[in-house]
Amino acid sequence: MSYHETARLAAEHRLEIYGGFHPDDGGTLLLLGPGAGVWEHVSAAPEFEHAKDPLDRWSRRVIGGMAEALGAEALFPFDGPPWHPFQSWAQATGRCWESPVRLLVHDRAGLWASFRGALRFSERLALPEATAPRPCEACDAPCLTACPVGALGPDGYDTAACHAYLNTPPGADCLSRGCKVRRACPVSAAFPRVEAQSAFHMSHFHKPGTN
Repeated sequence: MSYHETARLAAEHRLEIYGGFHPDDGGTLLLLGPGAGVWEHVSAAPEFEHAKDPLDRWSRRVIGGMAEALGAEALFPFDGPPWHPFQSWAQATGRCWESPVRLLVHDRAGLWASFRGALRFSERLALPEATAPRPCEACDAPCLTACPVGALGPDGYDTAACHAYLNTPPGADCLSRGCKVRRACPVSAAFPRVEAQSAFHMSHFHKPGTN
């Protein structure tokens, strides 16, 4: 197995390797996230014929199958408690950083950074060098002023204020198109993510009547 073989298998399911690193206890950890065309691909999968957690069940099947084929262990952000430290793992790859609004920003996905799972290999695989700079260094930080109610900022995330806004008519824009803060990131704007994918995640985050 190799990094490039893993990337090839991931691409078959419209996933990308969002980064990798060598943990202190040995081996290799590769993080997998959504790539171009993922929503059209995954929403046609059999898991979406049933309502309960279709994306997580799809991730478990697909990434679990990759792990079996590659001789790796599949790990998921939705398994817990205890929860796997995906945030720390992401920063260890050298391709993810804390943004001005405290969310993780990825060198390719921007503030759309999310993870469907990870593969842990017992072997130390050769990894491409992470050379992209933190995108925020050359950015005027439109994320800081994008939220209409200031729910996301340098002091963290005010979830109550966010949910309250989403219950209002203007909040429908975030519900249908995704968080304004995430959309404001220039890197996010260049990432191939469709609005239906954002609407799916927002519907799970914000249940009707949440405040």
